[in-house]
Amino acid sequence: MTVGHIASVSDRTGSQTGSDRARATLRPRASMTTRRHRAFYLFASPWIIGFLLLTIVPMVYALWLSFTTFDGISPNWRYVGLGNYRELFADSQTWDALRRTGLFAVTSVPLSIAAGLGLAVLVNRPLKARGLFRTLLYLPAVVPPVGAGLAFKALFDQNSGAANGVLTLFGFDALGWLNDPYARYVLLMTVLWSAGNIMIISLAGLQDVPRELHEAARLDGASAWRTFRSITVPLLSPVLLFQTVTGVIASVQTVMPLLLSPDGTTQGVTAIAQSNYMYMMHVFAEYFALGRYGYASALLWVLFVLILIVTGLIFRFTSGVVFYNVDPEAKK
Repeated sequence: MTVGHIASVSDRTGSQTGSDRARATLRPRASMTTRRHRAFYLFASPWIIGFLLLTIVPMVYALWLSFTTFDGISPNWRYVGLGNYRELFADSQTWDALRRTGLFAVTSVPLSIAAGLGLAVLVNRPLKARGLFRTLLYLPAVVPPVGAGLAFKALFDQNSGAANGVLTLFGFDALGWLNDPYARYVLLMTVLWSAGNIMIISLAGLQDVPRELHEAARLDGASAWRTFRSITVPLLSPVLLFQTVTGVIASVQTVMPLLLSPDGTTQGVTAIAQSNYMYMMHVFAEYFALGRYGYASALLWVLFVLILIVTGLIFRFTSGVVFYNVDPEAKK
């Protein structure tokens, strides 16, 4: 055997040994990554299973119902294709309910964000018993919507409500707060009453604003309003965007008018004040009062598509005014 042949065999043996070492080194890393993936999916599996069974499956089922005349009880239903959708777009009551819903969202979302931000600015100041004030202002947000709706219904009841009790005490006539034209204002008050949730989120955003920027603005002679408008609000823009998107979604899905109705039950949905008869109230009426599951499912799917469109438009038109405070080192 020649020296060159021995050297060649030695080189191949050495290279094989090196590749074996590399594979042995990579194998533990690969197994560690696999274990991490398995652990992630194991802990996330309850949410994933719940999302599939409680969200995706009902949505697909509702989509199928929207093409039928199913009423929830009778087995005599038929497939109508796009008939429910054609009826929906030709229904003037649907368009009126959608218009009221849009007006409510345009009114309630800015007011609730402004109220929450104003409260956050107040409780962010160095006040005595600041923690107590924060707790008291946040407590209404903890109350369940059902409890809040029933409380406001009792408060503004025409016969025994405290609001009319105060009016009659000063010699004024009692008002039908839960009827037109006052019902819309009661609904807005229920939204503003729970502005503590927005206050907490805004407060967290305010505490993340660098103090150095405020100090620099004061040294330059900027007023408090100018500092708030030019520094605080731009740095809070991601928080305001989040509150706007979630607020719009919540406002178009509100069921509070049902709780404020004189009847207060699903069968009394048609007794809701006309100014508060919004899109979801129309869906409730079609589902529970009329038993038109197919048509109501079509209404819900149209609402879902509209929410997607409105959310996309919000992100599109606010992309140039939302500023994200990113650490330059984090980009590397």
